[in-house]
Amino acid sequence: MKQTVYIYLFEGYSDWEISFLLPELRKLNQFKIEFVSDCRQKVVSMGGLEVTPTKSLRDIAWNRVAAFIIPGGHLWESNRRTKTKLFSYLNQVVESQCVIASICSATLLLASVGLLDNKLHTSNSLEYLQEQASMYKGELLYIDQPVVFDDGVITANGISPIEFTKEILLVLNVDKYYVEQWYQLFKHGVWSEAS
Repeated sequence: MKQTVYIYLFEGYSDWEISFLLPELRKLNQFKIEFVSDCRQKVVSMGGLEVTPTKSLRDIAWNRVAAFIIPGGHLWESNRRTKTKLFSYLNQVVESQCVIASICSATLLLASVGLLDNKLHTSNSLEYLQEQASMYKGELLYIDQPVVFDDGVITANGISPIEFTKEILLVLNVDKYYVEQWYQLFKHGVWSEAS
């Protein structure tokens, strides 16, 4: 049975931040992909894509989760982030020992619960985390890079969806040579034939 990669969707999520990842995961066919929301309600992305998630958070079998992906969106920059069901489910996500990947403003959610206080991480900027997440205490572990992976957590800044995708694929043990070819093509427009 395939492990599942869950993509958390919410009203106004940044669709482009997961747009490189989704086709690769589908094409590779190594994981089941499920879209999840608080209550399986239809959501509309920032770009206008309407999606009806197939699962709610309470439907997840946490022992079969390979990764939990959280895109950015204005939700995370508001005080509503602590009112989402995901906020109350974060302990289960962490306890499942799956890869947790957040990009752009979704890093604020992780910072708000202290998840970045003891892990190397990045975001849109250190000041962004400090200003937007008052409980954040991880400034000594902040790295100004497009993407950072540490102890099961991937964080990325909002202008690095290609690097974000690359890191997720590598952490999920997708063939390194394939991932590097993919990255060179999408980042630099360079394709090399397999040797």
